[in-house]
Amino acid sequence: MNPLLSHLQPYPFERLRQLFAGVTPAPEYRPISLGIGEPRHPTPPFIEHVLGNSPGALAKYPATGGDPRLREACAQWMNQRYGLALDAATQVLPVNGSREALFSFAQTVIDPTQPGATVVCPNPFYQIYEGAALLAGATPVYVPSDPARNFAVDWDSVPESVWQTTQLLFVCSPGNPTGAVMPLSEWEKLFALSDRHGFVIASDECYSEIYFREEAPLGGLEAAQKLGRTDFRNLVSFTSLSKRSNVPGLRSGFVAGDAALIKAFLLYRTYHGGAMGPAVQEASIAAWNDEAHVIENRRQYRQKFAEVTPVLESVMDVRLPDAGFYLWAGVPESLGMDDTEFARALYAQYNVTVLPGSYLARDVGGHNPGANRVRMALVAETEECLEAAQRIVQFIQNLKK
Repeated sequence: MNPLLSHLQPYPFERLRQLFAGVTPAPEYRPISLGIGEPRHPTPPFIEHVLGNSPGALAKYPATGGDPRLREACAQWMNQRYGLALDAATQVLPVNGSREALFSFAQTVIDPTQPGATVVCPNPFYQIYEGAALLAGATPVYVPSDPARNFAVDWDSVPESVWQTTQLLFVCSPGNPTGAVMPLSEWEKLFALSDRHGFVIASDECYSEIYFREEAPLGGLEAAQKLGRTDFRNLVSFTSLSKRSNVPGLRSGFVAGDAALIKAFLLYRTYHGGAMGPAVQEASIAAWNDEAHVIENRRQYRQKFAEVTPVLESVMDVRLPDAGFYLWAGVPESLGMDDTEFARALYAQYNVTVLPGSYLARDVGGHNPGANRVRMALVAETEECLEAAQRIVQFIQNLKK
């Protein structure tokens, strides 16, 4: 067996299952889960139609690089969304969702033979970053977010000695679980560090199309272009249809950026077996070419968060995020319980599932930046999310009596 597998920690949802083991939730309440970030708005019918009406889709092996029409659709979307003129043949590559791409990209760029090979990522974070680093033979370093700065990642806290051995930096903007969006000044700082030390930046942007202000979140490639870095040196962005188009089961996204990195990633994927099925490609082309359903999806999230957030603000430390579909809520200190105790008691008494924030982070210097917070995924319809919020309010108020 690969000895590196022993370094992997249980996935957050497995830890949640263990936390709830032996608990029988109150039967008078129907179950409501805010635990998993799985989009639950209806899939647009036109995408389902194309997926189910792709004759001959199973008759041949798909090319790893994808259909040129799909690459062009992705490039056109990047132009429409960010004002970028990408070469669809060399700077865009379809992938089977951002999750597998984030993992396999690390296997492509990490050289474990170099002393102290390091991967830097935010803390809290999407656990794939950690697993990708460990299985590539690198050491992950976790950089805490700062609640005083709307959960911006404190990149200045990373010692120069760490940057010197860093080969890959994962950034997530809009962030999971905090929803924080990186401004141009932050990108400029990271680009300067990348130039000085030669590391690659992987920009996870799968929540980019769910936002609550008029200005859309800044993308990594967009930031590079604004700063005159039109070759996107050492930068690759990752995006997905799952959240944008409510198709998590489609497993479709793409990466874009530095042509040299895309070329190496394509070579890796040729052997890895990363080709996307033709029917999925056809459905993906249709999805990337339509923006009306994305606007409607965003409207639904804006309405939902506008109704749910004030309800929870009355009893918890929580505010509207920059983007994404999570609320990153603080457990009231007056309750005298940590985030795991809060989640377990809420499930037992009101049959509402939330994810303990400590499960999404790692202890650094004796502190877990996710501790005493919970992540709530507002992915269900507004009525169900409101009911969950009202139960949480009742739960907290009863504990305070």
